[in-house]
Amino acid sequence: MSNQSRIESLRRRHSSLDDKITDEVHRPLPDQRILMCLKLQKLRVKEEMDRLRTHA
Repeated sequence: MSNQSRIESLRRRHSSLDDKITDEVHRPLPDQRILMCLKLQKLRVKEEMDRLRTHA
């Protein structure tokens, strides 16, 4: 898989995580553990995208 296709895949994953975070936040009683996990995953995806862009 090329860097560009990997970055695009990560971009989609990042967007999906963002949607899940938004959904969780808008629940009547958001689960803070789930939010923390989703936000951590989103950060890791962003860091990997940044790393790939830097080395491309």
